[in-house]
Amino acid sequence: MLTLFHLLILRGGKFMINIRKRGNVYQYAFEIAKVDGKRRQITKSGFATKAEAQKAGVAAYNEYMNTGKIFKSSNMSYADYLEYWISTYANLNLKYSTIVTYNNIIKIHLKPRIGHYMLSQLDSRLLQETINKIYVDNAFSKNYIASILKVIKGSLKYACYSLNLINEDPAERVHAPRLDKIESEAGHIFTQEEIERILDRFKDSHSIYYSFLTAFYTGMRISEVYALTWDCVDFEKKTITINKNIVKRNQFGMPKRKSISKGHSVGVWYYGDCKNQQSKRTISTGDTLLNALKEYKKEQEENRKFYGDSYLKYYEKTVINEVTKKKEIKLLDAKAELEVSLPEAQLVFVKENGQFLGTDSDKYAFKVIHYELGIPSRFHDFRDTHATRLIESGADIKAVSKRLGHSTIQTTYNIYVKVTDKMETDTVNKFENFADNM
Repeated sequence: MLTLFHLLILRGGKFMINIRKRGNVYQYAFEIAKVDGKRRQITKSGFATKAEAQKAGVAAYNEYMNTGKIFKSSNMSYADYLEYWISTYANLNLKYSTIVTYNNIIKIHLKPRIGHYMLSQLDSRLLQETINKIYVDNAFSKNYIASILKVIKGSLKYACYSLNLINEDPAERVHAPRLDKIESEAGHIFTQEEIERILDRFKDSHSIYYSFLTAFYTGMRISEVYALTWDCVDFEKKTITINKNIVKRNQFGMPKRKSISKGHSVGVWYYGDCKNQQSKRTISTGDTLLNALKEYKKEQEENRKFYGDSYLKYYEKTVINEVTKKKEIKLLDAKAELEVSLPEAQLVFVKENGQFLGTDSDKYAFKVIHYELGIPSRFHDFRDTHATRLIESGADIKAVSKRLGHSTIQTTYNIYVKVTDKMETDTVNKFENFADNM
Protein backbone atom coordinates (compact mmCIF):
# COMPACT_ATOMS: atom_id res chain seq x y z
CA MET A 1 0.00 0.00 0.00
CA LEU A 2 1.39 3.36 -1.05
CA THR A 3 1.47 5.94 1.70
CA LEU A 4 3.50 8.86 0.26
CA PHE A 5 2.57 8.69 -3.41
CA HIS A 6 -0.36 7.26 -5.26
CA LEU A 7 1.16 6.11 -8.52
CA LEU A 8 -1.49 6.63 -11.16
CA ILE A 9 -0.30 5.71 -14.62
CA LEU A 10 2.06 2.92 -15.61
CA ARG A 11 3.79 3.14 -19.01
CA GLY A 12 6.55 0.76 -20.07
CA GLY A 13 7.08 -0.34 -16.45
CA LYS A 14 7.41 3.26 -15.21
CA PHE A 15 4.83 5.24 -13.23
CA MET A 16 4.19 8.61 -14.97
CA ILE A 17 1.86 10.64 -12.70
CA ASN A 18 2.18 10.76 -8.92
CA ILE A 19 -0.57 11.83 -6.56
CA ARG A 20 0.22 12.55 -2.96
CA LYS A 21 -1.52 14.11 0.00
CA ARG A 22 -0.03 17.24 1.49
CA GLY A 23 -1.83 18.05 4.71
CA ASN A 24 -5.54 18.26 3.92
CA VAL A 25 -5.15 18.65 0.12
CA TYR A 26 -3.85 16.55 -2.78
CA GLN A 27 -1.13 17.30 -5.29
CA TYR A 28 -0.20 15.83 -8.69
CA ALA A 29 3.31 15.69 -10.13
CA PHE A 30 4.93 14.33 -13.27
CA GLU A 31 8.38 14.60 -14.81
CA ILE A 32 9.06 16.58 -17.95
CA ALA A 33 12.10 16.96 -20.17
CA LYS A 34 15.42 17.51 -18.45
CA VAL A 35 17.15 20.87 -18.74
CA ASP A 36 20.95 20.93 -18.54
CA GLY A 37 20.74 17.32 -17.42
CA LYS A 38 18.63 18.17 -14.39
CA ARG A 39 15.27 16.55 -13.67
CA ARG A 40 12.22 18.78 -13.77
CA GLN A 41 8.60 18.32 -12.75
CA ILE A 42 5.24 19.95 -13.24
CA THR A 43 3.29 19.97 -9.98
CA LYS A 44 0.07 21.46 -8.78
CA SER A 45 -1.51 21.26 -5.33
CA GLY A 46 -4.72 22.35 -3.62
CA PHE A 47 -7.16 19.64 -4.72
CA ALA A 48 -9.81 18.68 -2.15
CA THR A 49 -9.96 15.04 -3.19
CA LYS A 50 -7.66 12.47 -4.71
CA ALA A 51 -10.04 12.08 -7.67
CA GLU A 52 -9.81 15.79 -8.50
CA ALA A 53 -6.03 15.65 -8.39
CA GLN A 54 -6.04 12.55 -10.60
CA LYS A 55 -8.33 14.14 -13.18
CA ALA A 56 -6.32 17.37 -13.32
CA GLY A 57 -3.05 15.48 -13.44
CA VAL A 58 -4.12 13.32 -16.38
CA ALA A 59 -5.35 16.39 -18.28
CA ALA A 60 -2.13 18.28 -17.66
CA TYR A 61 0.02 15.30 -18.55
CA ASN A 62 -1.86 14.64 -21.79
CA GLU A 63 -1.68 18.29 -22.70
CA TYR A 64 2.06 18.32 -22.13
CA MET A 65 2.66 15.12 -24.10
CA ASN A 66 0.39 16.08 -27.00
CA THR A 67 1.55 19.64 -27.52
CA GLY A 68 5.12 19.44 -26.35
CA LYS A 69 4.83 22.65 -24.36
CA ILE A 70 4.86 23.75 -20.77
CA PHE A 71 1.87 25.81 -19.75
CA LYS A 72 4.06 28.48 -18.22
CA SER A 73 4.91 29.69 -21.72
CA SER A 74 1.34 30.89 -22.15
CA ASN A 75 1.65 32.92 -18.96
CA MET A 76 3.79 35.42 -20.85
CA SER A 77 2.13 38.82 -21.07
CA TYR A 78 0.81 39.86 -24.48
CA ALA A 79 3.06 42.94 -24.29
CA ASP A 80 6.19 40.80 -23.89
CA TYR A 81 5.02 38.38 -26.55
CA LEU A 82 4.49 41.24 -29.06
CA GLU A 83 8.12 42.29 -28.54
CA TYR A 84 9.16 38.69 -29.22
CA TRP A 85 6.92 38.49 -32.31
CA ILE A 86 8.37 41.70 -33.76
CA SER A 87 11.97 40.57 -33.23
CA THR A 88 11.60 36.95 -34.40
CA TYR A 89 8.98 37.27 -37.13
CA ALA A 90 8.19 40.81 -38.29
CA ASN A 91 11.79 42.04 -38.53
CA LEU A 92 12.68 39.07 -40.74
CA ASN A 93 9.61 38.87 -42.96
CA LEU A 94 8.02 42.31 -43.33
CA LYS A 95 9.05 45.50 -45.06
CA TYR A 96 10.70 48.22 -43.01
CA SER A 97 7.78 50.67 -43.32
CA THR A 98 5.35 47.94 -42.20
CA ILE A 99 7.50 47.15 -39.16
CA VAL A 100 7.56 50.81 -38.17
CA THR A 101 3.77 51.00 -38.48
CA TYR A 102 3.30 47.83 -36.44
CA ASN A 103 5.64 49.07 -33.71
CA ASN A 104 3.62 52.28 -33.42
CA ILE A 105 0.34 50.34 -33.26
CA ILE A 106 1.71 48.11 -30.52
CA LYS A 107 3.05 51.04 -28.51
CA ILE A 108 0.03 53.36 -28.85
CA HIS A 109 -2.95 50.98 -28.99
CA LEU A 110 -2.27 47.38 -28.00
CA LYS A 111 0.11 47.53 -25.05
CA PRO A 112 -1.93 50.15 -23.13
CA ARG A 113 -5.22 48.29 -23.71
CA ILE A 114 -4.46 44.56 -23.58
CA GLY A 115 -0.71 44.26 -23.08
CA HIS A 116 -1.12 43.41 -19.38
CA TYR A 117 -3.17 40.27 -20.11
CA MET A 118 -1.44 36.91 -20.21
CA LEU A 119 -1.27 35.38 -23.65
CA SER A 120 -3.46 32.52 -22.43
CA GLN A 121 -6.14 34.96 -21.21
CA LEU A 122 -6.88 36.50 -24.59
CA ASP A 123 -10.17 35.41 -26.12
CA SER A 124 -12.33 36.44 -29.06
CA ARG A 125 -14.69 38.53 -26.95
CA LEU A 126 -11.91 40.61 -25.42
CA LEU A 127 -10.19 41.14 -28.78
CA GLN A 128 -13.44 42.09 -30.54
CA GLU A 129 -14.34 44.57 -27.80
CA THR A 130 -10.83 46.03 -28.03
CA ILE A 131 -10.90 46.61 -31.79
CA ASN A 132 -14.44 48.03 -31.53
CA LYS A 133 -13.42 50.47 -28.80
CA ILE A 134 -10.33 51.61 -30.69
CA TYR A 135 -12.56 52.44 -33.65
CA VAL A 136 -15.25 54.19 -31.60
CA ASP A 137 -12.76 56.23 -29.57
CA ASN A 138 -10.68 57.37 -32.52
CA ALA A 139 -12.81 57.05 -35.69
CA PHE A 140 -9.78 55.80 -37.59
CA SER A 141 -9.90 55.07 -41.30
CA LYS A 142 -10.81 51.63 -42.57
CA ASN A 143 -7.21 50.98 -43.62
CA TYR A 144 -5.74 51.89 -40.23
CA ILE A 145 -8.24 49.72 -38.37
CA ALA A 146 -7.29 46.91 -40.75
CA SER A 147 -3.62 47.44 -39.88
CA ILE A 148 -4.35 47.17 -36.15
CA LEU A 149 -6.29 43.98 -36.79
CA LYS A 150 -3.40 42.60 -38.84
CA VAL A 151 -1.08 42.99 -35.86
CA ILE A 152 -3.50 41.18 -33.56
CA LYS A 153 -4.28 38.39 -36.01
CA GLY A 154 -0.73 37.97 -37.24
CA SER A 155 0.83 37.84 -33.80
CA LEU A 156 -1.69 35.36 -32.36
CA LYS A 157 -1.67 33.13 -35.42
CA TYR A 158 2.10 32.87 -35.02
CA ALA A 159 1.71 32.11 -31.29
CA CYS A 160 -0.78 29.35 -32.00
CA TYR A 161 0.33 27.61 -35.17
CA SER A 162 4.07 28.29 -35.26
CA LEU A 163 5.04 28.37 -31.59
CA ASN A 164 2.26 26.32 -29.95
CA LEU A 165 2.10 28.78 -27.08
CA ILE A 166 -1.70 28.69 -27.08
CA ASN A 167 -4.11 25.90 -27.97
CA GLU A 168 -6.27 27.93 -30.35
CA ASP A 169 -6.13 31.27 -32.11
CA PRO A 170 -8.61 33.65 -30.41
CA ALA A 171 -8.30 36.20 -33.22
CA GLU A 172 -9.57 33.97 -36.02
CA ARG A 173 -13.18 35.07 -35.54
CA VAL A 174 -12.43 38.73 -34.77
CA HIS A 175 -13.38 41.18 -37.51
CA ALA A 176 -13.24 44.88 -38.19
CA PRO A 177 -16.36 46.82 -37.13
CA ARG A 178 -18.70 48.04 -39.83
CA LEU A 179 -17.51 51.44 -40.88
CA ASP A 180 -20.78 53.26 -41.31
CA LYS A 181 -19.32 56.74 -41.47
CA ILE A 182 -18.76 58.15 -44.94
CA GLU A 183 -15.05 58.40 -45.49
CA SER A 184 -13.55 61.12 -47.60
CA GLU A 185 -11.47 60.10 -50.59
CA ALA A 186 -7.92 59.22 -49.72
CA GLY A 187 -6.46 61.44 -52.40
CA HIS A 188 -6.94 64.59 -54.41
CA ILE A 189 -6.97 64.66 -58.21
CA PHE A 190 -5.14 67.79 -59.35
CA THR A 191 -6.68 70.00 -61.99
CA GLN A 192 -4.43 71.35 -64.73
CA GLU A 193 -4.63 74.80 -63.12
CA GLU A 194 -3.51 73.37 -59.74
CA ILE A 195 -0.56 71.56 -61.30
CA GLU A 196 0.56 74.77 -63.00
CA ARG A 197 0.28 76.74 -59.75
CA ILE A 198 2.28 74.14 -57.81
CA LEU A 199 5.07 73.91 -60.38
CA ASP A 200 5.21 77.70 -60.73
CA ARG A 201 5.50 78.11 -56.94
CA PHE A 202 8.57 75.84 -56.79
CA LYS A 203 10.23 76.75 -60.06
CA ASP A 204 13.19 78.17 -58.15
CA SER A 205 13.55 75.13 -55.86
CA HIS A 206 14.83 72.79 -58.51
CA SER A 207 15.13 69.50 -56.62
CA ILE A 208 11.49 69.83 -55.55
CA TYR A 209 10.28 71.17 -58.90
CA TYR A 210 11.80 68.35 -60.95
CA SER A 211 10.74 65.62 -58.50
CA PHE A 212 7.13 66.91 -58.72
CA LEU A 213 7.37 67.03 -62.51
CA THR A 214 8.70 63.45 -62.62
CA ALA A 215 5.94 62.15 -60.36
CA PHE A 216 3.25 63.90 -62.40
CA TYR A 217 4.51 62.60 -65.76
CA THR A 218 5.26 59.02 -64.62
CA GLY A 219 2.95 58.17 -61.69
CA MET A 220 5.91 56.88 -59.67
CA ARG A 221 5.66 56.44 -55.90
CA ILE A 222 7.54 58.92 -53.70
CA SER A 223 10.09 56.29 -52.59
CA GLU A 224 10.67 55.38 -56.26
CA VAL A 225 11.12 58.99 -57.35
CA TYR A 226 13.77 59.78 -54.76
CA ALA A 227 15.58 56.49 -55.37
CA LEU A 228 16.18 57.42 -59.02
CA THR A 229 19.77 57.52 -60.16
CA TRP A 230 20.88 58.97 -63.47
CA ASP A 231 21.70 55.53 -64.89
CA CYS A 232 17.95 54.77 -64.66
CA VAL A 233 17.13 57.56 -67.12
CA ASP A 234 17.73 56.61 -70.76
CA PHE A 235 17.49 59.77 -72.82
CA GLU A 236 17.99 57.94 -76.13
CA LYS A 237 15.36 55.23 -75.60
CA LYS A 238 13.10 57.70 -73.75
CA THR A 239 12.59 55.40 -70.79
CA ILE A 240 12.92 55.45 -67.03
CA THR A 241 13.73 52.24 -65.14
CA ILE A 242 12.37 51.75 -61.62
CA ASN A 243 14.47 49.08 -59.90
CA LYS A 244 14.65 50.22 -56.25
CA ASN A 245 13.18 52.56 -53.68
CA ILE A 246 14.66 54.64 -50.90
CA VAL A 247 14.08 54.07 -47.19
CA LYS A 248 15.34 55.80 -44.05
CA ARG A 249 16.48 53.53 -41.21
CA ASN A 250 18.70 53.86 -38.22
CA GLN A 251 22.40 53.31 -38.81
CA PHE A 252 22.08 49.62 -37.90
CA GLY A 253 19.41 48.97 -40.54
CA MET A 254 16.86 48.17 -37.86
CA PRO A 255 13.32 49.55 -37.33
CA LYS A 256 13.81 50.84 -33.78
CA ARG A 257 15.75 54.06 -33.69
CA LYS A 258 18.80 54.15 -31.43
CA SER A 259 20.01 57.54 -30.28
CA ILE A 260 23.76 58.00 -30.11
CA SER A 261 23.44 61.26 -28.23
CA LYS A 262 20.49 63.40 -27.28
CA GLY A 263 19.24 65.59 -30.09
CA HIS A 264 21.10 63.77 -32.86
CA SER A 265 19.32 61.72 -35.48
CA VAL A 266 20.77 58.40 -36.54
CA GLY A 267 18.73 58.16 -39.72
CA VAL A 268 20.57 56.77 -42.73
CA TRP A 269 19.30 56.28 -46.28
CA TYR A 270 19.28 52.80 -47.80
CA TYR A 271 18.24 51.43 -51.15
CA GLY A 272 15.24 49.19 -50.62
CA ASP A 273 13.37 46.63 -52.68
CA CYS A 274 10.44 47.67 -54.84
CA LYS A 275 6.97 47.15 -53.37
CA ASN A 276 6.42 43.97 -55.41
CA GLN A 277 7.87 42.17 -58.41
CA GLN A 278 5.65 44.12 -60.81
CA SER A 279 6.97 47.38 -59.36
CA LYS A 280 10.31 46.68 -61.04
CA ARG A 281 9.58 48.13 -64.43
CA THR A 282 10.77 50.27 -67.30
CA ILE A 283 8.32 52.91 -68.51
CA SER A 284 8.29 55.17 -71.54
CA THR A 285 8.13 58.91 -71.11
CA GLY A 286 7.68 61.90 -73.38
CA ASP A 287 9.93 64.74 -74.46
CA THR A 288 8.51 67.24 -71.94
CA LEU A 289 9.90 65.40 -68.93
CA LEU A 290 13.07 64.17 -70.66
CA ASN A 291 14.03 67.65 -71.85
CA ALA A 292 13.41 69.02 -68.36
CA LEU A 293 15.61 66.31 -66.80
CA LYS A 294 18.35 67.03 -69.34
CA GLU A 295 18.38 70.66 -68.22
CA TYR A 296 18.43 69.58 -64.58
CA LYS A 297 21.31 67.15 -65.15
CA LYS A 298 23.34 69.87 -66.87
CA GLU A 299 22.62 72.20 -63.96
CA GLN A 300 23.84 69.56 -61.47
CA GLU A 301 27.12 69.21 -63.32
CA GLU A 302 27.58 72.99 -63.17
CA ASN A 303 26.81 72.96 -59.43
CA ARG A 304 29.50 70.33 -58.86
CA LYS A 305 32.07 72.66 -60.42
CA PHE A 306 30.77 75.71 -58.57
CA TYR A 307 30.86 74.12 -55.10
CA GLY A 308 34.09 72.26 -55.78
CA ASP A 309 35.52 70.50 -52.75
CA SER A 310 32.47 71.51 -50.67
CA TYR A 311 30.04 69.64 -52.92
CA LEU A 312 28.41 66.77 -51.02
CA LYS A 313 28.73 63.37 -52.65
CA TYR A 314 27.00 60.10 -51.73
CA TYR A 315 28.53 56.65 -51.94
CA GLU A 316 27.06 53.15 -52.09
CA LYS A 317 28.36 50.86 -49.35
CA THR A 318 27.32 47.20 -49.26
CA VAL A 319 26.50 46.14 -45.71
CA ILE A 320 24.87 43.17 -43.95
CA ASN A 321 21.59 43.95 -42.22
CA GLU A 322 21.94 42.89 -38.58
CA VAL A 323 18.37 41.60 -38.50
CA THR A 324 17.83 39.90 -41.85
CA LYS A 325 21.51 39.02 -42.47
CA LYS A 326 21.00 40.07 -46.09
CA LYS A 327 23.17 42.39 -48.16
CA GLU A 328 21.94 45.97 -48.53
CA ILE A 329 23.26 49.20 -49.98
CA LYS A 330 23.72 52.03 -47.51
CA LEU A 331 24.29 55.61 -48.67
CA LEU A 332 27.22 57.45 -47.09
CA ASP A 333 27.94 61.13 -47.64
CA ALA A 334 31.27 62.92 -47.85
CA LYS A 335 32.53 66.22 -49.22
CA ALA A 336 34.10 66.07 -52.65
CA GLU A 337 37.55 66.91 -51.27
CA LEU A 338 37.68 63.49 -49.59
CA GLU A 339 38.71 60.44 -51.55
CA VAL A 340 36.32 57.55 -50.97
CA SER A 341 36.95 54.11 -52.45
CA LEU A 342 33.26 53.32 -52.97
CA PRO A 343 31.05 53.67 -56.06
CA GLU A 344 29.35 57.05 -56.16
CA ALA A 345 25.56 57.16 -56.06
CA GLN A 346 24.37 59.28 -58.98
CA LEU A 347 21.24 60.46 -57.21
CA VAL A 348 18.91 62.55 -59.35
CA PHE A 349 17.07 64.74 -56.83
CA VAL A 350 19.61 66.56 -54.68
CA LYS A 351 19.98 70.16 -53.52
CA GLU A 352 22.36 72.60 -55.21
CA ASN A 353 25.24 71.59 -52.92
CA GLY A 354 24.55 67.90 -53.51
CA GLN A 355 22.75 67.23 -50.23
CA PHE A 356 20.26 64.36 -50.44
CA LEU A 357 17.17 64.57 -48.24
CA GLY A 358 15.28 61.66 -49.78
CA THR A 359 11.56 61.56 -49.09
CA ASP A 360 12.02 64.28 -46.46
CA SER A 361 12.72 66.76 -49.26
CA ASP A 362 9.21 68.06 -49.73
CA LYS A 363 7.73 68.04 -46.22
CA TYR A 364 7.84 71.84 -46.06
CA ALA A 365 6.74 72.11 -49.69
CA PHE A 366 3.41 70.45 -48.99
CA LYS A 367 2.75 72.79 -46.09
CA VAL A 368 3.20 75.63 -48.57
CA ILE A 369 0.88 73.97 -51.08
CA HIS A 370 -1.78 73.39 -48.42
CA TYR A 371 -1.67 76.69 -46.52
CA GLU A 372 -0.37 79.18 -49.08
CA LEU A 373 -1.88 77.83 -52.30
CA GLY A 374 -4.96 76.36 -50.61
CA ILE A 375 -4.66 73.01 -52.39
CA PRO A 376 -5.23 69.86 -50.30
CA SER A 377 -2.42 67.57 -51.35
CA ARG A 378 0.20 64.93 -50.67
CA PHE A 379 2.93 63.54 -52.90
CA HIS A 380 0.88 60.45 -53.76
CA ASP A 381 -1.73 62.69 -55.40
CA PHE A 382 0.60 63.08 -58.38
CA ARG A 383 0.34 59.31 -58.84
CA ASP A 384 -3.44 59.36 -58.40
CA THR A 385 -3.75 62.18 -60.91
CA HIS A 386 -1.48 60.50 -63.45
CA ALA A 387 -3.48 57.27 -63.36
CA THR A 388 -6.88 58.95 -63.42
CA ARG A 389 -6.06 61.26 -66.32
CA LEU A 390 -4.73 58.32 -68.34
CA ILE A 391 -7.95 56.35 -67.82
CA GLU A 392 -10.00 59.47 -68.45
CA SER A 393 -8.28 59.96 -71.82
CA GLY A 394 -9.09 56.38 -72.86
CA ALA A 395 -5.74 54.69 -72.16
CA ASP A 396 -5.81 50.89 -71.93
CA ILE A 397 -6.24 49.83 -68.32
CA LYS A 398 -3.69 47.03 -68.69
CA ALA A 399 -1.08 49.48 -69.92
CA VAL A 400 -1.86 51.86 -67.05
CA SER A 401 -1.63 49.04 -64.49
CA LYS A 402 1.76 47.98 -65.85
CA ARG A 403 2.97 51.56 -65.87
CA LEU A 404 2.03 51.99 -62.21
CA GLY A 405 3.63 48.68 -61.22
CA HIS A 406 0.46 47.03 -59.91
CA SER A 407 0.14 43.29 -59.51
CA THR A 408 -3.45 43.26 -60.82
CA ILE A 409 -5.68 45.47 -62.94
CA GLN A 410 -8.24 45.45 -60.11
CA THR A 411 -5.78 47.30 -57.90
CA THR A 412 -5.57 50.05 -60.48
CA TYR A 413 -9.34 50.41 -60.57
CA ASN A 414 -9.99 50.15 -56.85
CA ILE A 415 -7.22 52.29 -55.41
CA TYR A 416 -5.88 54.80 -57.88
CA VAL A 417 -8.49 55.50 -60.53
CA LYS A 418 -11.01 58.05 -59.28
CA VAL A 419 -14.24 58.93 -61.09
CA THR A 420 -14.01 62.50 -62.40
CA ASP A 421 -16.72 64.81 -63.70
CA LYS A 422 -15.50 64.22 -67.25
CA MET A 423 -15.77 60.44 -66.82
CA GLU A 424 -19.32 60.85 -65.47
CA THR A 425 -20.28 63.09 -68.40
CA ASP A 426 -18.69 60.77 -70.96
CA THR A 427 -20.65 57.84 -69.49
CA VAL A 428 -23.93 59.71 -69.80
CA ASN A 429 -23.14 60.85 -73.35
CA LYS A 430 -22.31 57.28 -74.41
CA PHE A 431 -25.68 56.06 -73.15
CA GLU A 432 -27.46 58.98 -74.83
CA ASN A 433 -25.83 58.08 -78.14
CA PHE A 434 -26.82 54.45 -77.66
CA ALA A 435 -30.42 55.35 -76.83
CA ASP A 436 -30.75 57.76 -79.78
CA ASN A 437 -29.73 55.04 -82.20
CA MET A 438 -32.27 52.51 -80.98
